[in-house]
Amino acid sequence: MSRKERVQEAIKQEVSSIIHDELKDPCIGFATVTRAEISQDLRHAKIYVSVLGKQKQDKSTFLALERAKGYIRRLLAQRLKLRFTPEIMFKEDNSAEYSVYIAKKIDELNNENK
Repeated sequence: MSRKERVQEAIKQEVSSIIHDELKDPCIGFATVTRAEISQDLRHAKIYVSVLGKQKQDKSTFLALERAKGYIRRLLAQRLKLRFTPEIMFKEDNSAEYSVYIAKKIDELNNENK
């Protein structure tokens, strides 16, 4: 496993822990960090978050995460021993919802063929 992959995994685990254990914002719904992508120079990180719930809850969760971005970055700096703490950016991950949609379509097709 390369250094970049190890840093990505560490960021994913730490941000997930911070969101679940440290943030007390009631606007944050059931959010799951699905993956983290970091730039080659380790200065920018995209953190993909999946939110269970309605679209309104998605928006409030991402607004709350944007407000807490500085706090999350500060905690990351304390927990990870990196020369530079990456700038973080939150992205919505809809892969779980998409997989449920595809599974429903496959079931519909199977039911039509029977």
